[in-house]
Amino acid sequence: MNESDNVVIKAVDLKKHFEAKLGLLDTLMRRKILIRAVDGVSIWVKKGEILGLAGESGSGKTTLGRTLLRLIEPTSGHIYFRDLEITRLSKRELKRIRPKIQIIFQDPFESVNPRMTVYDVVAEGLRINRRVLGVKSEKDIEEMVKQALALVQLVPPEQFLNRYPHELSGGQRQRVAIARALVLKPEFIVADEPVSMLDVSIRAEVLNVMMDLKDKLGLSFLMITHDLALAKHVCDRLAIMYLGKIVEMGNAEEVINQPLHPYTQALIAAIPSGDPEGRKVKVLAKGEVPSSVNIPNGCRFHPRCPYAKELCARVEPELRSVGNEHYVACHYYEEALSYFKSQNA
Repeated sequence: MNESDNVVIKAVDLKKHFEAKLGLLDTLMRRKILIRAVDGVSIWVKKGEILGLAGESGSGKTTLGRTLLRLIEPTSGHIYFRDLEITRLSKRELKRIRPKIQIIFQDPFESVNPRMTVYDVVAEGLRINRRVLGVKSEKDIEEMVKQALALVQLVPPEQFLNRYPHELSGGQRQRVAIARALVLKPEFIVADEPVSMLDVSIRAEVLNVMMDLKDKLGLSFLMITHDLALAKHVCDRLAIMYLGKIVEMGNAEEVINQPLHPYTQALIAAIPSGDPEGRKVKVLAKGEVPSSVNIPNGCRFHPRCPYAKELCARVEPELRSVGNEHYVACHYYEEALSYFKSQNA
């Protein structure tokens, strides 16, 4: 794959398998069933870009994001931060780079401790990583907290320092969660559905904050989302995930305007149209998402795919370049694209 020199974080053939919880009989017979949540993903995020990660629930998006940060330990594969492989670093070694790789969780009502003030929520990471960051005094911490709150437009910050989460709106809580990540001066942030729990009127404000930070600080984001319409306008590149695999990846606008994978087309067909009289792409995908325990042989999407042939049931397609940094894992992507174009002609 064609990575540039300014890659911040990269995964190579990353896998995360979980053991399924079994009943008494299976346990006694020592059966082991694996859930292949992330199953051989290679992905990279460049400096100053937002890479969107989309797919249905259960596709492995959140597991991939957390495994990249080693909040969940990978089963196999390699993770690189800059030129440093962090896959097997000890906890002590990992602590030195932990401030540089952060996460914004999906639900600000759950991820922000209701018993702590805004000041303590944002300052907690500074106190934990005091030695790594070279923070000398509580006065330094207070100044850094104020700067982080100002960056996320909670101004003047003095009015928010002593408030508790229940005194804030949903959008303000999520900004506190963003400030908690930013205060450590990270280079890479996983944003796990950062606006899905917020009212529509507040979403634009939080997204604008993220995009401003990307431009001002050169931050890199992996933004996990279900909303492809949102991803088109916010993300620089877009990766589509299905049953633990990346099936398509490329420039966000190109992936949505000219989707090559039938699964991507199915996701796009589900986007609500602002024009009730407008023409919609006919959804050809059928059936339900298979279980991560019983993944089909060959192409994982073939039981639901309208273009599937004998080859698809037998050979799993590799993610390959089709030009212009656009990648797809489909044996018959040209046929899929031809159909999509005919529907939008």
